[in-house]
Amino acid sequence: MNKIVKEYIKIKEEDLVLKDITFENDKYFNFAYDIVDKFADTMPDELALMYVSAEKKERAFTYKDLSDLSSKTANFFKALGIKKGDRVMLILKRHYQFWVSLLALHKIGAVAIPANNMLVEKDIEYRLKSASVDAVVCTTEDEVTVKVENAAKTYDGLRIKIAVGQKIEGWYDFDSEIKKYDDIFERVTINSDEPMLMFFTSGTSAYPKMVLHNFRYPLAHFVTAKYWHRVKKGKLHFTLAETGWAKALWGKIYGQWLCEAPVFVYDFNVFDPNEILALVEKYKISTFCAPPTMYRLLARMNFDKYDFSSVTHVTSAGEPLSEEIFEKFYKVSGLKIHEGFGQTETTLTIGNLILGKVKPGSMGQASPIYDVKLLLPDGSEAKDGEIGEIAIDLNKAKPNGLFAGYYKNDEKTKEAFLNNVYRTNDMAYQDKDGYFWYVGRADDIIKSAGYRIGPIEIENVINQLPYVSECAVTSIPDKVRGKAIKAIVVLNEGIAASQKLKNDICHYLRVNVASYKWPKVVEFTANLPKTTSGKIKRCEL
Repeated sequence: MNKIVKEYIKIKEEDLVLKDITFENDKYFNFAYDIVDKFADTMPDELALMYVSAEKKERAFTYKDLSDLSSKTANFFKALGIKKGDRVMLILKRHYQFWVSLLALHKIGAVAIPANNMLVEKDIEYRLKSASVDAVVCTTEDEVTVKVENAAKTYDGLRIKIAVGQKIEGWYDFDSEIKKYDDIFERVTINSDEPMLMFFTSGTSAYPKMVLHNFRYPLAHFVTAKYWHRVKKGKLHFTLAETGWAKALWGKIYGQWLCEAPVFVYDFNVFDPNEILALVEKYKISTFCAPPTMYRLLARMNFDKYDFSSVTHVTSAGEPLSEEIFEKFYKVSGLKIHEGFGQTETTLTIGNLILGKVKPGSMGQASPIYDVKLLLPDGSEAKDGEIGEIAIDLNKAKPNGLFAGYYKNDEKTKEAFLNNVYRTNDMAYQDKDGYFWYVGRADDIIKSAGYRIGPIEIENVINQLPYVSECAVTSIPDKVRGKAIKAIVVLNEGIAASQKLKNDICHYLRVNVASYKWPKVVEFTANLPKTTSGKIKRCEL
C-alpha cells in the first residue's frame, strides 16, 4: 500500500483480522489534496482514470492530469464566486468532467451534489430549492440545461450555470473556461467534520431526503474497494453506476484510488451487454460491479464470443440479488457474484467480503467498520433466523462513512440516531454463520394473518420462471387476513398474458413457498413504476 495512504489508514494484521481495521481521524483530511495531489507528486504517471466516450473515443488520465485539471477547475469556480460551503449540483452522466469538478469542489470546500440526468423538471426544481443550490455544472445532453433553466424559473438562488458539451447562451462553457486558469491551487483549510457531499435518497416512499457526508467519507470506502470489490494495484476496476447516485462513489473514485487501482469509465447512454463484454475484453478489466438487473442481461449472453478471463472478481448492490441470477451468471462466466448492502447514508455496510465464502442470495457479513445489529421493535436484538431491522450501534464510536445528518431536517436526523443507534429501515435475518439475508424495507413488510412476510422472497421465486422479466409483491386489504398478498408481474417481450400463466405462477409458488406466502391476486402489467435509480416504487403499487 502506498505510504501516503498509510498516513490516514491504520490496519492491523492486514487481510487477517478484519475486525481490527480502524481509521485515523485526521482533523483536516481532504481526499483531493491528501490523496490525488500527493499521488500526483509521488507517482505522477500512474493511470487513475481510463475514460471511453459513447463514441468509443478514449482518454487516459494520470493522477498528475487530474491534480492539474482539478486545480484549474477550482480556480475557475473560485473566480465565478463559488466558495467554501456553497452547494453545487453536478449533473454530468459519466463525463470525465465529473471527476475533475468533484475534486475541484473538494479543494474549495464546497458541497458537491451529484444528480441524475434523467431527472425531470419538477425533480430538479425540488432539489434546487431543498438544497439551496448556488451553482449547477451539467451536461448539455438530454436537454438537461433546458430542464435546469425551466426548473430555476421558480427559484432565484441559482447564481452560476456551467455547461459541459455544447456552448449555451447564458451558461459558462466548462472546457474552454478552465484553459484560462492556473494548475496550482492554494490549499484551503477545511475541517474533516465539515460537509463535503450531499446525496438525495431514492425517494421510493416519500420525497427524497438530503443526506450529508463529511470529508472523512472517502476513507470508509477503503473497505469497499479492498475487501469487497477486491481491486488490485494498477488493475482497472469497472463499476457501471451513473454519477448521479451514491453507488458511483462506491466504485468510481475514493476506495479504488486509495488502493491505487485505476477506474474504467464508459460514458454510455443505453446499456448494451455486447458492448460491455467487448470493452471488458479490450481493456482487460480486472474487477467489475453492476446491479442485479445488468447481470440478468449479461447472463443471457454467449460468453464464448468474448475473452472474459481478465475479470477475477464481480460484485453487485443496489437491489437484492436473487439466487437465480447468481447461478445463471456463474454458469456462463465461472464467477460468483459477491453481493453487498449499504445505503445513501452509509458506505458498504454488509457484504460478501474477502475472507468469507459466498452464500447465494445472502448479503454477506457485516463490514468491519460498522457495529451491525438486527433490532426488534422493542429495541432488543433479534435471534438467529428472526427478522429484525438492520441497525448500526454507535455507542462505541461513530464510524467514518456514516452520514452526518439530513440537511435542513434536524427532526429526521434526531430520529435516525435515536438512542445512539442508526436504524436503516431495512429488514433482514441472520443465520448461525453471521450471514445476513434481506427481507425488505420495513414499510414493505406485509403482515397477513399474524405472519410477517418479506416480499423479496416471493419475488425471487416468481423471477425463476423463464417467461418472467421482473415482478413486485405488495399487499391488498383483506377482511379475513387484514392484508393479502398481490403479485404484479412483467412478462418477457413476446409473451402474452393469460389465465394459464396466472395458474402456472400460482402452482409454482404453491410448490416453492409456504402456504401463508401464496398471493391472493396475480396481475400482469407492461412495466413497474420506478425511481430514476431503478428501484421499484412500491408505494405506487
